[in-house]
Amino acid sequence: MAQTVRKVVLAYSGGLDTSIIVPWLRQQYQCEVICFCADLGQGEELTGLEDKALQSGASKLIVRDLREEFLREYILPTMQAGAIYERKYLLGTSFARPLIARHQVEIAAEEGADAVAHGATGKGNDQVRFELTYMALNPNLTIIAPWREWMIRSREDALDYADEHHIPVSVSAAKIYSRDRNLWHLSHEGGPLEDPWNEPEADLFQLSVLPGDAPDEPHYLTIGFAAGVPVTIDGQTFGLVELLERLNAIGGEHAIGQIDLVENRLVGMKSRGVYETPGGTILYTAHRELESLVLDRETMRAKDRIALDYADLVYNGRWFVPCVHVTMHLFNRLKCM
Repeated sequence: MAQTVRKVVLAYSGGLDTSIIVPWLRQQYQCEVICFCADLGQGEELTGLEDKALQSGASKLIVRDLREEFLREYILPTMQAGAIYERKYLLGTSFARPLIARHQVEIAAEEGADAVAHGATGKGNDQVRFELTYMALNPNLTIIAPWREWMIRSREDALDYADEHHIPVSVSAAKIYSRDRNLWHLSHEGGPLEDPWNEPEADLFQLSVLPGDAPDEPHYLTIGFAAGVPVTIDGQTFGLVELLERLNAIGGEHAIGQIDLVENRLVGMKSRGVYETPGGTILYTAHRELESLVLDRETMRAKDRIALDYADLVYNGRWFVPCVHVTMHLFNRLKCM
C-alpha cells in the first residue's frame, strides 16, 4: 500500500522515465505532482517541456536556470581538485544530481510538498546521489523512487506504458539510449552499449565529431586563469557559462573529450558509459598544465592523492556530508592561486 502523500515535487527532465512517472504518481498516490526542471545547459531539451508536463498530469512545471551555480559551485571545485573517477570520467552527471536535489528540497518547502521523487533506476548511482541530498537537507520528506516500486522492469516496458497512457516521448525501441546532458557533458548508456564488445555507433555522438572527421590542422588557443578560475580565451574575457560553451564548440569540432568506460558503480555492479566532455577536457588539461608551473613536487603529489578521494565523494553523491567539507578544506590549502 502506498503511504499517504498530498503533494510531491518530481525531478523532471521530460525524458522517458520522468514522463511516465507523472501519471504513475497520480494513479498510485492520488497526489498533486509538481515537476521541477533544473536548467543545467541541456539546451533544446527544454523546448515544449511545460506543455508536456501539464499534459501528462502535473499541476505545474518550475524551471530554474542553475547554469552559473552549477559551474561555479560544483564544476569548478571538482575541476580545480583534478578529480577524475577511474582514470577517465570527469563526473558530469555526478555533481549535477546534488544540485538538482538541493533545489528540489527548497521547492518542496516553498510549495508545501511533503514528498520528493526522482526517476533514477534501482540499479544506478543517481538514486543514491538524489536521496543522500534529500536526507541531508530535509529528512522529514517522503522519498518516492518509482523504479523500486512499480512493475516496469525495462525501458521497453516503459515505452509500452507511455504508449498505453498516450505520453509522447522521443525515445524509441530503435534508439533506446539513456542520455544525460548538461553544460559539462553528454552521457550515453544502454541499448547496444550494454555489450562492451560493441563499438559506439557512428551517429551516437552529438556534441563532437568522430576523430576521423576532425580537422587535420591544429587549433591553438590560450586560456587565461585568475585564482584558478578560467576567465579568458585568446585574451577575450567571458562569463563562465559562455566560456564553457565556446570551449565545447571548439573541442567538439576536434573530437576532444570522448571516452568509453566500463565503470564500477557505487551499488556494486559494472556499467558501460560513453561520454562526451569536450570543453571540460580542455579545462582539465589547461588547469593541470598551470599547476605544473606553480606547484612544487610534494604539494602536487599531495593534491593528486586528495583528488582520488574527492572524485569518490563526488561520484558517490556525498556532496552535503561533512567529509566533503574536510576534503575541500585540505584541497583549498593546496590549490594554486
